[in-house]
Order: sequence, then structure tokens, then C-alpha cells
Amino acid sequence: MLQCIFLLSDSGEVMLEKQLTGHRVDRSICGWFWDHYLSQDDASKIPQVIASPTHYLFQVFREGITFLACTQVEMPPLMGIEFLCRVADVLTDYLGGLNEDLVKDNFVIVYELLDEMIDNGFPLTTEPNILREMITPPNLVNKVLGVVTGNSTNMSNTLPGATASCVPWRTTDPKHANNEIYVDLVEEMDAIINRDGMLVKCEIYGEVQVNSQLSGFPDLTLSFANTSILNDVRFHPCVRFRPWELHQILSFVPPDGEFKLMSYRVKNLKSTPIYVKPQLTSEGGNCRISVLVGIRNDPGKTIDSLSVQFQLPSCVLSSDLTTNHGTVDILTNKICYWSIGRIPKDKAPSISGNLVLQTGLERLNVFPVFQVGFKIMGVALSGLQIDKLDVKSLPNRPYKGFRALTRAGEFEIRWAMSSEPQQQNIS
Repeated sequence: MLQCIFLLSDSGEVMLEKQLTGHRVDRSICGWFWDHYLSQDDASKIPQVIASPTHYLFQVFREGITFLACTQVEMPPLMGIEFLCRVADVLTDYLGGLNEDLVKDNFVIVYELLDEMIDNGFPLTTEPNILREMITPPNLVNKVLGVVTGNSTNMSNTLPGATASCVPWRTTDPKHANNEIYVDLVEEMDAIINRDGMLVKCEIYGEVQVNSQLSGFPDLTLSFANTSILNDVRFHPCVRFRPWELHQILSFVPPDGEFKLMSYRVKNLKSTPIYVKPQLTSEGGNCRISVLVGIRNDPGKTIDSLSVQFQLPSCVLSSDLTTNHGTVDILTNKICYWSIGRIPKDKAPSISGNLVLQTGLERLNVFPVFQVGFKIMGVALSGLQIDKLDVKSLPNRPYKGFRALTRAGEFEIRWAMSSEPQQQNIS
């Protein structure tokens, strides 16, 4: 049983406090947590469950916001962590993103959502499709009407249809003129390449996203061709775990509308679809930089929205960069953004130029980290493939659509400080 939830900004400020039971938790617990947070050498390695002198704390960090829950009673730790993750997902879905300003601008909706998602410390309604029937998502029209009428609530006057259904995520008897279901494999590739060109880390985080517009009470089974590559699999509550455990088949009654059916990881991939080769040469207060980009392993589909960005070191006074393809912009915070788009067939995109260093500095001693972005439509780089989707309990055969998308997540080519000779090369 959770007793209180706090939302903390990236400076430790309490943005929102929600007391859940008759036992009131003092805000001083947030100060204790923040002191503990700042005392750690690596804040990313702080455990999600922490025992303070007075409470057990559960914490989840998303987009600069810390979701902190407190309890003094014994409870399954994963329940607290999972609930905070669900709160973060619902807020992201409702607000169209997640940051400090969005939370402050939509305090009323955030409180209303928490009221419906947890009752007396126990999770209650966490399905986004049902919450939308109870609480209207924020939009400009509602805000204007709220100012004119003085009505600040977004609560519906009627109960959602799922309250009379045998499954809590689906309304009683939805009806659609065209029965159709779309399944998307959306993957993000995280990769780290060190200064020697070695692939330190390469893994994929993926989601199976579904948009279901099916009438009645359909029963679906979804199977994959190669489930052995999957790790850290996480399911929507509609999935029956037993068929997956025995045969690696997803059996479920879907919510109506869009939802995330499953997430997964594929670890220890051996290659990336593109390469980025930087060269830096420092001498006499100047630094010559060149970056070459190309296709390492052709995925069979067009690599689109390709970009490279890096932070110029503070010791750089000015820069003169040119490219043979795309555009280069130097932003006010000294971030160089190179927009490439698609790689042409007749040449490899490259950027080159000079960096002028501070007076008295002979060579560059802090090297940038190159961050790469890309998008590939029509292919899942993990190798995961959908085998078939069967739909039961429908009088007519529905339309079924499948898509795949891979994009860059945290894709970095890292440089470290070096006292080695002047030229460093990543190949």
C-alpha cells in the first residue's frame, strides 16, 4: 500500500504532492531522498527501492522528473515500481510529452488522474483507454471553456463502458463499421562506439504497438518467427502469460484503440547499419576536424532522417565548417547539428573545417561525443519477425496491417581526453 506520491523536478523541488491514505507523509522525506541522490557518484545507478530511516521509497526517473512514492508497510517492490512507471506513461500519453512545464500547466488533470489510478494506496484504474472515458485529455477548447465557464474539471459525468465489462480494459460492446487491426514493431537502437572504433554496446529496445478497431469481444493470438532473441519482455495486462510461457505465443483480448502490447530488448548485436568516422588534428592553436558518414550494413531499406550532432568544447572560440551534403548549423549553445537526410548513392557525406582554440592553447584536450540519429522504415533491425495474427470470435474477416520502424536511440561515438599524439582516428 502506497501512502504518498511526490513529483520532483531536476533541482529537487516538489512540484506535486498526493497523499493517498490517512497517514500523512511529511515533505521532509523528499529532502532526505535528494540529499541521498546528490551524495551518489553516479546518480544513474541509484536503486529504485531505497530504505530511509522512516519509509521505504520507490523512485522512477523520467525526462527530468523523479516520481517518488513512500510507504511504511511491507508490499511487493515491483508493484510500487510498476505503478510509478504506469503513472509516467499515462501522463506522457495525456500531456503529449513529459516535462516540468507540462506538469505545472496541467495540475488539475494530473491530480484527477491520480485520483482515478489509485484508491486508498492501492492501484485501481491504470488503463489509458478507460481513463480517457473518465477524464478528458487537455486541449485548447477545454481550456478556453474552463476560463469562460469557471469549470476547471475534466471529469466525465458518466461511468466508462468498461465498468460493466468482464475485462477492465475493454468496453462492453464496441462497434466499428470496418473491423481492422494494425500491428507496428517500433525499435530503438542504442550503441556506443569507443575512440578506437570498437563497438562497446549495441542493443535494441522494441515495442509491439497495436491499434485495434474490432467490434464485439475478439480473441487474438500473435506469434513471432524467432522469439529466442528476446530479453526483458514486458506485457500489457491483457496478455495471458501461460501461452507465452509454454509456446511463446501472445494470446489476448485487446483494448479498443491504441495500446502497447509488449516491450522487449535484444542484446549483444554485432553491427550497426551506419558508420561515423571522425578525425581531429590539433596544432598551433587550431584544430582540423572532418567527419565521414556511410552505410556499414545495408538494411535493405532506405536510411532516412540521418543526422549527426556534437558539442563543441568550451575552449573553441570560433568554427568554420562545411559539408558536401546536407546542412550544418552551429547553435547558440555551441552544439553543431549536421542534418544529412538520406545518404546519396554517388558519394559519402562528409563535414570538414577548422576550430580556433583559446589563446595559449596549442591543441584540443577535450574531445566531443558524436550523437547520431536515423530512421529506417519497413525493417526491424533486431531480426524480430511477425509470423501470423489470428482473430477469433468475429463474424467477418478483419483487415490486418503490419509495419516496422527502427530509429536511433542513444547512438554515440565517444571521445575521451587524451595525451597521445596529435591525430586521433576512429575507423
